Amino acid sequence: MLAAGFGTRLRPITDTIPKCMVPIHGMPLLGWWFELLRKHGVTDVLVNTHYLPEPVREFIREYNGQKTGLNAIETYETELLGSGGTIRANRDFVRDEKDFLICYADNLTDADLTSFRRFHEEHGAILTMALFRTNVPEQCGIAELDAGGRILEFVEKPKNPKSNLANAGMYIADRRIFDFLDPGKTPLDFGKDVLPKLIGQMFGWNTEGYLIDIGTLENYKRAKAEWTERIK
Repeated sequence: MLAAGFGTRLRPITDTIPKCMVPIHGMPLLGWWFELLRKHGVTDVLVNTHYLPEPVREFIREYNGQKTGLNAIETYETELLGSGGTIRANRDFVRDEKDFLICYADNLTDADLTSFRRFHEEHGAILTMALFRTNVPEQCGIAELDAGGRILEFVEKPKNPKSNLANAGMYIADRRIFDFLDPGKTPLDFGKDVLPKLIGQMFGWNTEGYLIDIGTLENYKRAKAEWTERIK
C-alpha cells in the first residue's frame, strides 16, 4: 500500500492527519483497504509512510491486535523514494511470492480483487493495471488497449485522449517487474519511470466496482456520501 504522500490537496484536513487515515463512515480509509484485501484472501500487507507516520503506526498496531487474518507492517521512508522506489526498496517483502498487489492508498474502492487476480494469471503479464472509465480523461493516466486487453499506449493527462480508460491506481505485478526498476534513480516514479517501459508487455483490467480518489476536499465529501449509501 502506497501511503506516504503529503495529501496537500486535502488540506486543512491533512495538516494533522495523513490522507490514508481520513475517516469514512467511522473507519479510516486505510481500514477499508485492509478489509477489502482481507476479503479477497490477502494475508500480508506492507504500508509505506513518511508524512505524519504515527497515526498509521497506531492503527496498524490496533488492527493487528484484532487478529483478523491480515497482518500489516509499516516501512518508514526518511526521504520519499517515489512509488517505484518503494517497490524496489521492499523487494524482500515479496521474495516468496510470484505475484503481488500494488495499490495507492488514497483511493476508496470495492473492486473485485479476486477477478483482478484471475485476469492477471490468465494473461501471464509482467503487470496488469486496473482501469476505470472516466469523464475527464485529460486529468488522468489513459490507456489504449488492443482487442485482447494488452496496453498499447499509456499517456499521463493526454491533451487528445484516445480512450477514457484511466489508471485506477491498482496493479498486480510478477517478480519480473524488478527488472524494470532503475536501481540508480531516486525518487523513482512508477507512472513516469516504469510504466512507459512496459508498453506492449502489460494488460489492462476494467474494474466495474466503485472507485474514487479522495485526494481533494470535493471528492472526499462525495466519497463519504456515496460510500454511506453503498454499505447500507
